[in-house]
Amino acid sequence: MLESLANSIFGFVLAIGILVTVHEFGHFWVARRLGVKVLRFSIGFGKPLLTWHRRNDDAEYVLAAIPLGGYVKMLDEREGEVPEEDAHRAFNRQPLWVRVAVVLAGPLFNLLFAVLLFWLVLVLGETGLKPIVGEVQPGTPAAQAGFTPGEEIQRINGRETPTWSQMLYHFASAAASGDAIVMDTRDRDQRIQHRKLAFDAIGDMAEVKNPLKALGITPEFPVLPAVIGKVLPGEPAEKAGLRPGDRILEVDGDPVKSWTQWVKIIRKKPLQPLLVKIERDGQVMDLELVPAAIDGADGKAIGRIGAANQPMPELWKPYRVEYSLGPLEAVPVAVTRTWDFSILTFKVMWRIVSGQASLKNLGGPITMADAAGSAVSAGLVSFVRLLAIISVSLGVFNLLPIPVLDGGHLLYFLIEAVRGKPPSEDFMLRGQQIGLALLLSLMVLVFYQDIARLAG
Repeated sequence: MLESLANSIFGFVLAIGILVTVHEFGHFWVARRLGVKVLRFSIGFGKPLLTWHRRNDDAEYVLAAIPLGGYVKMLDEREGEVPEEDAHRAFNRQPLWVRVAVVLAGPLFNLLFAVLLFWLVLVLGETGLKPIVGEVQPGTPAAQAGFTPGEEIQRINGRETPTWSQMLYHFASAAASGDAIVMDTRDRDQRIQHRKLAFDAIGDMAEVKNPLKALGITPEFPVLPAVIGKVLPGEPAEKAGLRPGDRILEVDGDPVKSWTQWVKIIRKKPLQPLLVKIERDGQVMDLELVPAAIDGADGKAIGRIGAANQPMPELWKPYRVEYSLGPLEAVPVAVTRTWDFSILTFKVMWRIVSGQASLKNLGGPITMADAAGSAVSAGLVSFVRLLAIISVSLGVFNLLPIPVLDGGHLLYFLIEAVRGKPPSEDFMLRGQQIGLALLLSLMVLVFYQDIARLAG
């Protein structure tokens, strides 16, 4: 528990720190290149923890206490008196195209950074499980579309799906787009099949805890034999005499064919004596085992014996796939992924605003921290991939035409381009107030959604 919490905090702070730095560096770098004077580059808000100046550089660099954002403060006559000799370097004195470039640079750097991160993931390689269909539940969308056990999903709407994660991503992208979902599969006889689903076949993705279960598909996994790999001290398994390497043959006279079946038997029989037939070093023997009782997810007691299965990586080899590309080959794919996630983010936002999608699609700092913690635990590639997705979301979100955000400033510049002069200060002030109110409302909403997820 403590390790998971530590990973979540570390992952969240690291992810936000990196992405905010990239975003603000975009503003900073373009402003400097176009002749705008930068007064401060701050990562974080609130009380400065660390402040420094570089030699021959009049900008102040700050690391602040609240790691939820950052800002670049530029010389601007609207915010204070500007010395005459520096007036030509004030932001408000710059041509419209310069101001647009400086404001646009932050979101653009986030999107370019996402391209770099996706490229890195593709070059390092992703390991996953092949999307092979196991069981198909009767009466479900998958059954109605004609799916059969053993089919491997190869493409969704023409996009390759080498792993289950890629399959779910393309499925979600098609569903958010409102497009029909066409899956190309290959059955056990190597025949290509086309399975078609409506975009809303499983409803709102945010409302579905397990998309595959809602679809009616159980992934095909290897059948793990019921062989004990680890026994915890003081638990029922140890008290009964079970040891690592023991193969479970029968329980109360019924044969046990897999580890999954063994687990189901144990869970159903808390505090009930079980006669277990095992094989140990070529010899068959009987043991009496009494599972302990613990509370299940629904509050009902389930059995537990304190034992884990024996790892058998060789059984997983036919199901595992490594997907990687060469450095040059990965460039267009990384650009396409960034574009796809950008469009998907815009579409999801629009569906939420228009009432076509649930507010549960929204996630706040707690959700992000939880995802970051899981990604840190899963390894470098998982964390880099999550960082790329969040970078896209940050870039797209900042382009929304809401005053206070970069997109709001771009909206003012568009008005200026049409009118030939900037909007009035009163108009911009009211816009800032509305934008701030919208952002505060959004913050309350995402925190509520985060807490609701935790409670659920």
